Amino acid sequence: MWKKLSSVALVASLSIGLAACSSDEGGSGSSSSDYPKNNITLVAPSGAGGGWDLTARSIAKTMNDTKLIEKPITVENKPGGGGAVYMAEFATKEVKNDYVLMVKSPPILINNNKAEGNSPYGYKDTTPLAQLTRDYGAIVVKNDSAYKTLQDVLDAIKKDPTAVTLAGGSAPGSMDHLVGVLPAFEAGIDPKTVKYVSYDGGGEAVAALLGGNADVIATDASTIATYVKSGDVRVLAVSSSERLEGDLAEVPTFKESGINAEFTIWRGLFGPKEMSEDAKKYWSEKLGEMVETEEWKAELTKNGWASEYRNAEDFTTYLEDQDKVIVELLTALGMQK
Repeated sequence: MWKKLSSVALVASLSIGLAACSSDEGGSGSSSSDYPKNNITLVAPSGAGGGWDLTARSIAKTMNDTKLIEKPITVENKPGGGGAVYMAEFATKEVKNDYVLMVKSPPILINNNKAEGNSPYGYKDTTPLAQLTRDYGAIVVKNDSAYKTLQDVLDAIKKDPTAVTLAGGSAPGSMDHLVGVLPAFEAGIDPKTVKYVSYDGGGEAVAALLGGNADVIATDASTIATYVKSGDVRVLAVSSSERLEGDLAEVPTFKESGINAEFTIWRGLFGPKEMSEDAKKYWSEKLGEMVETEEWKAELTKNGWASEYRNAEDFTTYLEDQDKVIVELLTALGMQK
């Protein structure tokens, strides 16, 4: 069943949308035509250096630089539980706060639907604002690693699963974990036997790799390019359907490495569940304008992201469809709630 799903579920695209709503001076939502009156915070529910963090900072930088939004936008990192810790806070304490928005990706669906370490909160506890980008997974080792190919890693796991530590910036059953175990599953290895260690964000996972606390990491292709440039790491394979451009142009795809699967990551921006209509309309308009600016296009190029914009309505419909796919995927893994 996994094989069937890997070409459907794991090819799901991920984008990022940004939203905020009108609120009173205290930050709780109340319809107001002069929104925004206060400064705005974008939360990356992870440590610095990962995909959520870079996305939030790119949105803030573009909005600030272009003056599309005149109020200052700041970024806060709130790591924990692969995004689940802040998700609970956002869904319960910021329900009406039009001035706090959150960047998310497939874990907002995965964490809500998996049995172990699951979150009772999902996308229905937010106001989806927009999908903005598309990214891919990458299998990465230190530059001096004995593993030269993805097949080398798989052979080592087959020989002794306990001898290879795979790490990622999300909890077991979440996005990095799924990216990492997908090749193993396709190679006939029981994904439950793969030794996986989770960290709060891609930056921490890279630090674990460089510090010798992990042999291999699964992470976002876009966020690893800096470390490729510096010569600290090597990317063994990427989960895209075709080779990527730029610094990863010479890296083979999963399929080129003998793994018949793909994994596409979407990222988007979310407002609170009871976001005011004025704020939702405001952000929908501003995000639609932002994706057309040269400044945003420069951020896409710098970070190695593909543009994939969906407005609030289309993004919500997309999330409804993807939620069903994630349930099927976790069921195939035996990890569903």
